[in-house]
Amino acid sequence: MPASQFKVALIKRSEVEEADRIVRLAFGTFLGVPNPSDFMGDRNFMTPRWHSPNVKVLAAREGNRLIGTNVVTRWGSFAFFGPLTILPEYWDRGVAKLLLQSTISTFDRWGVRHTGLFTFAQSAKHVSLYQKFGYWPRYLTAIMTFTPEANPTPLAERTNAPVLLSSLKKSPRELAIQACRKLSHRIDKGLDLTAEIRAVHAQRTGDVVLTYTRGVLDAFAVCMHGSGSEGGEKTCYVKFAAARGGTGAGERFDGLLDAFEAFASSRGVSVEAGMNSAREDAYRRIRSRGYQVTLQGVAMHRPHAEGFNRADAYVIDDWR
Repeated sequence: MPASQFKVALIKRSEVEEADRIVRLAFGTFLGVPNPSDFMGDRNFMTPRWHSPNVKVLAAREGNRLIGTNVVTRWGSFAFFGPLTILPEYWDRGVAKLLLQSTISTFDRWGVRHTGLFTFAQSAKHVSLYQKFGYWPRYLTAIMTFTPEANPTPLAERTNAPVLLSSLKKSPRELAIQACRKLSHRIDKGLDLTAEIRAVHAQRTGDVVLTYTRGVLDAFAVCMHGSGSEGGEKTCYVKFAAARGGTGAGERFDGLLDAFEAFASSRGVSVEAGMNSAREDAYRRIRSRGYQVTLQGVAMHRPHAEGFNRADAYVIDDWR
């Protein structure tokens, strides 16, 4: 069937479970997992994102059959897409191009300044496809894991404990969310994680870890953990984290690492965090703590500009 017979629109609620299955099958097949459907275990990159107001999930269909999706996420003036996945029997039939055309249209409607994606650095096929849509490969992004020593003591009872967003009442919680917005805006104009933060809090798919010095927000981390979340039951997935820049940024970043490691240790789980190698000092600091690189991809940008993947940015993310 020619590509013109495939149609792209927003996903339907009734298709979300099937979309999750396609994500697992597509990546598991590409990576050679013996049972592709086991890919990612109990982690779920589809359902919580579909429930988030800053996310659109595009669906490709043949007739009434869902054959592929692309998840499009907005963080203020920046947006990224992925996972883009298609049923293996529909690979190389133009479905990805149709999804990408709709993705670019979505970015244009949003009016974002900068967009990106994470893809397999070793795959000439993937990199070439995205270059056709104006994306350019820049620095590598490493997905790292670390298992802190388990410590079931509640965070609130620890010395120098970080603050959890979930522990705050409505008014101070809102002040904390706005402080996160101001911190990210200083790193890159318009970068805004407030919708992501609100979604995590509303869905209870994790928590936001906050560190302060004399009442001033030093850093925050959006940590996905728990049943039905992007981290699942066994992982604290740091989807985004940032420390305030300027003098002392490196030390604030170290404090941020201490904070979300403490969060993970209180739950007896490992940490997974993505770091772009353009953020050289931050990269060196996290590696020096014993984080191991388990997966490596390349960040592709549109336009070809550094954004917040730069040496003075103390940010953790991976655009998957």
